[in-house]
Amino acid sequence: MSMRALFRGLTAAAAAAGAVALGLTAPAAQAATPLPYVALGDSYSAGSGILPLDPAASLLCARSTADYPHVIADRIGARLTDVTCGGAETKDFASAQYPGVAPQLDALSDSTGLVTLTIGGNDSDTFIDAILACGSAGVVTAGQGAPCKALYGDSFDHTIDTTTYPAVRSALQQVRAKAPGARVAVLGYPWILPAAATPGCFAKMPIAAGDVPYLRDLQTHLNAAVRRAASDTGATFVDMAAASEGHDACAPASTRWIEPVLFGTNFVPVHPNATGERQMAERTLSVLGED
Repeated sequence: MSMRALFRGLTAAAAAAGAVALGLTAPAAQAATPLPYVALGDSYSAGSGILPLDPAASLLCARSTADYPHVIADRIGARLTDVTCGGAETKDFASAQYPGVAPQLDALSDSTGLVTLTIGGNDSDTFIDAILACGSAGVVTAGQGAPCKALYGDSFDHTIDTTTYPAVRSALQQVRAKAPGARVAVLGYPWILPAAATPGCFAKMPIAAGDVPYLRDLQTHLNAAVRRAASDTGATFVDMAAASEGHDACAPASTRWIEPVLFGTNFVPVHPNATGERQMAERTLSVLGED
């Protein structure tokens, strides 16, 4: 480098330093404003059962700093407002879920650029009730037959159609109204039980062999209702079915994304582990074109 070129470089550097000192940097040189990102939803969004817990959240929410919203925010450099809470239903978007826990919609504004959520699994206790009911029935029959299907038939499916679907649709409409400029991504629930061709894993998930396909069909129905609500409201549906196949609660500890009722690692069973939350983030980023 010539002395003249070196001098020009030093002069330019000095001028830039002076401009910084005087607050005169050009707008193009300023750091880009991080994307305002709000995470809503239930325990599958909150990573409930995974440590460490988020110190900013109520202990009742069991929100983890390893939940998929934190993974997404870290990957894309977004400014995250995480109001996810374990046990949330669609009604908790507009009203307080617990004392001191604000309605989740309060976190949204006209400036919100991205919203993610999982919701619907707790509404009317349908899906959670089905797992508990089938577990109890399976224990009674020592894992034989399909006692849960015999007891409940299509009642859970009926509730999804008449109660869960319209509730999720309404919740997404409210999200759109509060954050009209945001991209909204609603995730389906990853598989909890294996494909119907397998008998399940009664020692870890006390579901009778005949009720494994029954619950798989119920989860398929729930995810379809969420997909339909997303389509109705212009939201992006993140389908987890293909990605999570083979990573259910019956899979080996090294490959599963969902922890079983017994012999799992999470303090909240039948929920995603840290790997599951990361994979939910990866799938969401892929669908949004941010991978």
